[in-house]
Amino acid sequence: MPRKQKQGRRSSTPSDEPMMDINTTPLIDVMLVLLIMLIITIPIQLHSVNLNMPTGNPPPSDLKPEVLRIDIDALSVVQWNGEPLADRSEMERRFEQVAAQAVQPEVHLRPDRRAKYEVVAGVMASAQRTGVSKLGIVGAEQFIP
Repeated sequence: MPRKQKQGRRSSTPSDEPMMDINTTPLIDVMLVLLIMLIITIPIQLHSVNLNMPTGNPPPSDLKPEVLRIDIDALSVVQWNGEPLADRSEMERRFEQVAAQAVQPEVHLRPDRRAKYEVVAGVMASAQRTGVSKLGIVGAEQFIP
């Protein structure tokens, strides 16, 4: 008489198939260690610009500085004290004359809100390249939304 096998009982024969599960615990441990090392070794980045600011109070000056006005209108036409400039080379020639003066005048740059950025940046780059040190943007409140 054949024996009946009880239901609910597994056969105790070993399986010849390899185990298909991956042990992810070591992988997670290694990743956490690498993450902590990365966080510790990254230097703190400062999102600031270092400026060399003068110290102390400057002596009061009775001389009013000369002011040079450069306007850039909505059509990106550059005007030097109200006079339109023909091209960039003329502007750079004038900047060289300003930079050569013993006491440089203050250059007030007044760009229109609709002026092309490349024109405004070109004026500032020309001023820097020729050695003009007193340059300021006037009327910047129009750019604040």
